[in-house]
Amino acid sequence: MESTISILNPATVSDIEQELRSIGVSHRGTDIMKEKLIFYVIKLEKVDTRAANILKQTMLSKGAEAAVSAGTVNLSASHTDVIIGATRHQLRQAIIRLKEQPWGLREIAEQLESFFDIK
Repeated sequence: MESTISILNPATVSDIEQELRSIGVSHRGTDIMKEKLIFYVIKLEKVDTRAANILKQTMLSKGAEAAVSAGTVNLSASHTDVIIGATRHQLRQAIIRLKEQPWGLREIAEQLESFFDIK
């Protein structure tokens, strides 16, 4: 029998739970993996560059990514847009750390938490 390949694009935790159940993953395995199999690409606009530098480092420390403008590192720009690429699990872990940070990062963390219904 020849293997086949398909691309899954689960939008919600429920979607990925259904996919995992369909291949016979245990309940415990589903609980462990479900947030690691949902990937988000998020754009934040007009972020203070000081905050963007912390945001980028936080995301990188969690295994995620954050793209910022070239003027962010040397603070030659006052604000930047940020594009984040992260699994739901990485985002959850980053939110915990971002809530402890200055320059509006607590508010960004709370917005992300609310938007993605992360408790």
